[in-house]
Amino acid sequence: MLKPTYTIRPLPPSVDLETVSVLKALAAANRALAELKGRAATIPNPGILIDTLALQEAKASSEVENIVTTQDELFQADLFPEGPQSPAAKEVALYRDALRLGYARLLETGGLIPNKTLIDMFQLLKRRGDGFRGTPGTALKNEASGEIVFVPPQDGREIVQHMTALERFMNEDEACDLDPLIKMALIHHQFESIHPFPDGNGRIGRIINVLYLTRSGLLDIPILYLSRHITRNKADYYRLLQAVRDEGQWEEWLLYMLRGVTETARTTLALVEGMRRQMAEVKHRMRSQLPKIYSQELLNNLFRHPYTRIEFVQNDLGLRARQTAAKYLDTLAEHGFVEKHQAGRNNYYINTALVRLFLDVSGER
Repeated sequence: MLKPTYTIRPLPPSVDLETVSVLKALAAANRALAELKGRAATIPNPGILIDTLALQEAKASSEVENIVTTQDELFQADLFPEGPQSPAAKEVALYRDALRLGYARLLETGGLIPNKTLIDMFQLLKRRGDGFRGTPGTALKNEASGEIVFVPPQDGREIVQHMTALERFMNEDEACDLDPLIKMALIHHQFESIHPFPDGNGRIGRIINVLYLTRSGLLDIPILYLSRHITRNKADYYRLLQAVRDEGQWEEWLLYMLRGVTETARTTLALVEGMRRQMAEVKHRMRSQLPKIYSQELLNNLFRHPYTRIEFVQNDLGLRARQTAAKYLDTLAEHGFVEKHQAGRNNYYINTALVRLFLDVSGER
């Protein structure tokens, strides 16, 4: 039997959201985010975190949609975008690019997340030119049984109206006095319930999460590895989304999202702290063992590109001669800072300690 179309209600919902349990979880999440924000500021170049951690978030978010790739495939795709690579790695790279686009627009607009940004991210992610759904027929099914579990709004004009209201709620801070983390959870649920795009709603919704935390000042840059929590608790995620729609169970949904923020803030903190320690160690070793080639730019390159190549070093250091960049990398390989590999006629160099850190934190080893 076909479920009736879900009725989108205005935000915020007219229920008590700040229960004792929610406030306790909220305090823990805010503390964890504050620690992550402070520690991230100790990395000398924020671009290092944006590039490396955005790729990890992209990997985790794509896994929610059963798009699974390995760290090696992921970094290979980033290394040689013109060469053969798995479809999954391409999808993950597109997610990373959509997140980067959203962050760039956030900076350009002075901290706003307009619907135009969402549409542009969707078009980049899905490699298509349309936007919000304009025709009926969308229904969400249980992957295992094929049963229809949720029918979002069908009328194109209604979808635009709902997304306009959500855009206002997301960008007008004075509209309500809720904590930004609670607002983030409300925004995510509303977006997923409107389901405005023909495809990719889950991934766009997860990008909105981290962009909203950055917009609200809880993070300086969008580095929270939040999709990892959803990947590991996917059944609960979908169950609680639907429990709000069917029964108005907002408290459990808020607790799920707040605990996810706390957990993944700690995970991301472990990554950031591990990277900070590794950068300090490599800097000390390079300055003592290889003072003639050491530079902060070369150090940054090894951590911004866990798999690097001659062209990356040449561009990052502004070197005219390709041979100079090749000499730098070969010297680093000879002294154990990176491992040299070959793909066809191309050489590439792996920061193996950094890749091990990613594998350890993500549980892939």
